[in-house]
Amino acid sequence: MNLRVSLSFARVPDTELDNFAQGVIDAMTGNAAFPTPPVTMANLQTAKDDFTAKVAAAQSGGPPDTAAKNNSKQTLLGMLRQEAGYVQINCGNDMAKLLSSGFQAMSTNRAQAPLDQPQGLNIKTGSSGQLVASVNPVKNTSMYEGRIKGPTGDWSAGTFSGDSQHIIFDRLTPGVTYTIQVRALGGSTGQSDWSDPSSHMAT
Repeated sequence: MNLRVSLSFARVPDTELDNFAQGVIDAMTGNAAFPTPPVTMANLQTAKDDFTAKVAAAQSGGPPDTAAKNNSKQTLLGMLRQEAGYVQINCGNDMAKLLSSGFQAMSTNRAQAPLDQPQGLNIKTGSSGQLVASVNPVKNTSMYEGRIKGPTGDWSAGTFSGDSQHIIFDRLTPGVTYTIQVRALGGSTGQSDWSDPSSHMAT
């Protein structure tokens, strides 16, 4: 996955942008990973201080003060976007290095977050010798793995399904109570935690 620097700072309130810009300046100053930023920290600090002053003036001033604040904001955002592009190119696809710049990474694939543990495991009988498990759908996954064991045995090899409502276990012994767990597959960790177990008798 190619890391990309988030540009969401352009949409935050003025006070948050002010704090964010100062955080970038503090993080980039003397940062050996980013020795030659396109905008020097001194120039970025000047733009940030100008924006800070213009925000304060606009809070108690009139339309001209608001216009001046907006102009200052666009100047600061332009500089931050240049720095963001530089960081993206020079971070070497290294998350720690990217974050050391004070910028945030943009999620390029929402499925790359850890997956939630499946909830609401329900088991019902299917045809003879068959149990069907269902769980509440887990966000950002398209595959589920189920495992099953009898009263004395170990967990069997998993069964897989793309449908959270139909995770099927076949070739079971009627009259035996089985315990089932389900987990979601994918995400940054490869799989979620197993669901809480549930038991049901095969018929």
